[in-house]
Amino acid sequence: MSYQLELRHFKYFLAVADELHYRRAAEKLFISQPGLSRQIKQMEEILDTQLFVRNKKKVELTVAGQYLKGEIEFIINHLEMTTKQLKRIDQGEHGEVRIGFLGSAMQNVIPKLLVKLKDRFPKIKTSLDELSNNAQVSSLLKDKLDLGFVRLSRVPEPLESKVVYEDTFSVVLPESFPILTRNFTGVEILREKDFILFSQEYSPLYYDTIMSICEDAGFTPKISHKSVHAHTIFKLVENNLGIAIVPTSLQSGFLMRVKFIELKNIPQRAILSAVWKKDNRNPALQNCLDLLLNK
Repeated sequence: MSYQLELRHFKYFLAVADELHYRRAAEKLFISQPGLSRQIKQMEEILDTQLFVRNKKKVELTVAGQYLKGEIEFIINHLEMTTKQLKRIDQGEHGEVRIGFLGSAMQNVIPKLLVKLKDRFPKIKTSLDELSNNAQVSSLLKDKLDLGFVRLSRVPEPLESKVVYEDTFSVVLPESFPILTRNFTGVEILREKDFILFSQEYSPLYYDTIMSICEDAGFTPKISHKSVHAHTIFKLVENNLGIAIVPTSLQSGFLMRVKFIELKNIPQRAILSAVWKKDNRNPALQNCLDLLLNK
């Protein structure tokens, strides 16, 4: 019976699923609330499945409704992407690649990729969105992104990943910190200092790697602050509120009163991986991957 479903049903369902409120959803769609209720009831009858639990106080998605919401989001996003691609092809362009990234990828990998794309495929357009690891994975799975740059040790099965950059780590200290690079013997001399880290939720692999660097030096770091932005971390270090360990490439592009001491003699490396959906059919993505992976 699914042949009776129409695109409008999907859009009406998503509006109610997002708002969990029929009046607000109806206003968002510019239709009457009774009309919207009829459309949702019709959709449930066609599917022979209850999608919402409704009472006078609240509206909630059923388990089936939650599943359908994720699937319809994927379908709508893919349709929107396809429509945009068609317009670009019709205008003589060669498509768009939607890229998500962590801030550190902008220091090296992404600028080089964009220059290569401009040189080899000048009609491919790109859009950039700075997102956390988890947000990128979610967007890739929902077809909201074509390509991501993450620091993750593994990704879900529908995705494929490839290491694209290995970086050393550096200690970040206030400019006035009383030690010179040539006198720095190892992280163990910082055991009594407060540490400022990227949030564990933002990048679990980075967080665990920093912990292992300190544990190899014989101590567990005292964490005073966490952030998701390098600029914030450097500002805290600059104001003597702690020290940090970050990928060395992050020292570029920030004019702040901090100094970096590269940790060359440790085994840990900051690993950046490209990640994409295996069955992504965007032809522009393949051109992008060819340039990225065939260095």
